[in-house]
Amino acid sequence: MAHHCYFNGTILPADETRIHITDLGLLRGYGLFDYFRTYNGKPFQWDWYWERYTTSAALLGIPNPIAKETAQRIVHELIERSGLSDCAIRFVLTGGYAADSISMTQPNLLIISEDIHPVAEPEYLTGIKVMTYDFVRDIPTIKSIDYKHLMILQPQLKSIGAADVLFHHEGRISELSRSNVFIVQNGKLITPHRDILFGITRKTVLALADGVIPVEERDISLVECCTADEVFTTSTTKKVLPITQIDDHVIGTGKIGPVTQTLLEKINLMVDKW
Repeated sequence: MAHHCYFNGTILPADETRIHITDLGLLRGYGLFDYFRTYNGKPFQWDWYWERYTTSAALLGIPNPIAKETAQRIVHELIERSGLSDCAIRFVLTGGYAADSISMTQPNLLIISEDIHPVAEPEYLTGIKVMTYDFVRDIPTIKSIDYKHLMILQPQLKSIGAADVLFHHEGRISELSRSNVFIVQNGKLITPHRDILFGITRKTVLALADGVIPVEERDISLVECCTADEVFTTSTTKKVLPITQIDDHVIGTGKIGPVTQTLLEKINLMVDKW
C-alpha cells in the first residue's frame, strides 16, 4: 500500500499532496519537523516526541494547529493505511502561505508516513566513520528543517567514506548532523548537555543506562572524544550505533565496545517488547 499524508485536515496519497510555492518553509526556511517510528505497529515514545514537537513550535513562534489526541488518531490512521508492519512518521510544520513572502497568517501542517531506512546490521559491529566540522546549529533545541550544512558536505563525506559529520566549536563537541553523541571514558558514560537537540533516543538511552554505568551530562572536548574508550551515536533509526573512527582517529578497538553493546542490547530488548 502507498504512503499517505495528512495536510491541513485532509489525508491524501503522499504523491498527490501539493503545497503552494508561497509557503514560508520554502521561501524562508521557516519551519520545523519531527520524526519517529513504530515498533510492532505502535509509535515509539509518542508522548516524548509530541512534547518535543510542540516545544519546537513554541520556540519557533509557529502556532501548533492540532490537538495531541487528534494528531494521535491521524498517526494511527496513517500507520494503518501504510499496510506495513512498521513505518516512520514525519511531522512538518511551516509558517504557511505568505503572498508577501514574509507575513505568517496560518501554518501548514503535514503528517506523512514513510518507509524506515534502518542501519545496515554489519555497522552495529564495525561502527561508522565520522568527519569533524566546526559548526553549531542555529537554535539547536529546535528540530529545524534547515540542514544546508549537511547537504553542502555530502560530496566531501562520500569522498572520504564518512557516514556523518560531528559538529564541534571552540574545542567542544555537540552532536552529529542528525543524532546525539556519547562517549565512554574511565568507566563513565558522558554526553554533551548544550548546543544540542535533546533527542528522544538520547533520553531513552540515559534511562536505560541508569544502574548500569555512571552518567555525566557535560561539555566534552574534541580531544577527549577522539581519545575515548568508546563513542556512539543515538537516533530514531540508528538506536545505539558505534562510532569507530573520527577523521583519522580509530576509537578503541575499531569495533563496538562493551558498554555500547550492552546499551544496544537493552534498547533492542525494549523495542522488541514495545
